[in-house]
Amino acid sequence: MQKKAIERNLEIIGEAVRRITHVAPEYPITNAKNIIALRNLIIHAYDSISDETIQSVVDNHLPMLRDEISALIKNIESSHS
Repeated sequence: MQKKAIERNLEIIGEAVRRITHVAPEYPITNAKNIIALRNLIIHAYDSISDETIQSVVDNHLPMLRDEISALIKNIESSHS
């Protein structure tokens, strides 16, 4: 159940990144294409993704994405103040 929850959250993150890249391309997100590709893989080829791949994404890539999104939010908030 936890694995499915993590995968679902990665799907949501991938879709959010896809939308950000279309709506606000001036705010680049490192590895946006890979994040979107992972989302597509989870949705369309879920049986070919290893647990190790998912764990690696969570451990090695989500922290940087979190930091980038936090900076993006701060930047947007400060520009609207």
